[in-house]
Amino acid sequence: MRNKARVAVAVALLVSLFIGLPVVDAQTRTKIKYGLGDVLTTDDLQLLIAVERAKARGVDVEVIPLKSEELATQAVINGQVDMGQGTPYAAIQKVNVPVRFIYQLYALQFFPVVNKEFYKSWKDLDGQEITVHARGSGTEAIMNLMAKQHGIKYKNISFVPGSQVRAIGLLRGNIKASILDSTNWNFVQKEAPGKFMVLPMGSVSASDESIFATKAFLDKNRDAVNIFVEELLRVNREINANPKSVAAERKKLGLMKDLPAKLEGEITPYFEDAAKNGIFSENGGGEAAAKSDLEFYTLSGQLKGDNLKIEDFWDMGPLKAAYSKMGFKK
Repeated sequence: MRNKARVAVAVALLVSLFIGLPVVDAQTRTKIKYGLGDVLTTDDLQLLIAVERAKARGVDVEVIPLKSEELATQAVINGQVDMGQGTPYAAIQKVNVPVRFIYQLYALQFFPVVNKEFYKSWKDLDGQEITVHARGSGTEAIMNLMAKQHGIKYKNISFVPGSQVRAIGLLRGNIKASILDSTNWNFVQKEAPGKFMVLPMGSVSASDESIFATKAFLDKNRDAVNIFVEELLRVNREINANPKSVAAERKKLGLMKDLPAKLEGEITPYFEDAAKNGIFSENGGGEAAAKSDLEFYTLSGQLKGDNLKIEDFWDMGPLKAAYSKMGFKK
């Protein structure tokens, strides 16, 4: 048996030399269940690339699409998944289970869009219905903040996950006021020129979606989490340096193989736009994002209290470990 084991190890080492991948003992691998509060789209390719690279280093991240950010948050709190994606600041403040953010996936880059036939200003939305992504999402926070700033109150807030779904709702007339990402705002303009307009937001800086986990999980799996965050940061920096790299890596890694040609053609324009608008932080968010988030989510009403502390919401350890290897971008 010992001789067979030695032969197996020798073969594995030889294979690793030929294909250029590290040998990772199955017993040393760490599994991470990652709850995505939405369906997977091409916008998530930077996450999926980091996932594949983390796997090559012994960290098996399993991405599990859930119906909403709210479900992803509950799944983390209840221990059904290990990590979640979203901005559940209010939930983190309320629950007894310590949860911490570790990485900013996207900075806010959204457009409040209205049908010009019905609305032309924020004041016109007083007493009207609006549609956002999900309860507790960055889109809801933006719309609540705008309501406060303009002294209005919505009749109702409907939750429709997926910017593309909301864009189609606007085009079909089922939705008259919503909030879209840049890709779908461009899509709406192309499909119905002059029918819609964007309401001004002023200067809004905060996280749209970040990665979070319980403090217990982070403390227990520090090395694996550090590897995952390092790969996420590496992908961010590659995108900002060359947005075309996403499409190339997708083909190299065999991601989303059944993607229709039309959607395939939208990958590079989306990431070029995202890089231009600073959606992907060169430092994974970090302390700058945490400070902006506390201010933004307090103003929008999701967070309560004064003198909130970053350490009560963020664990900077994984990002600092990444900076020690990859440097901090100024």
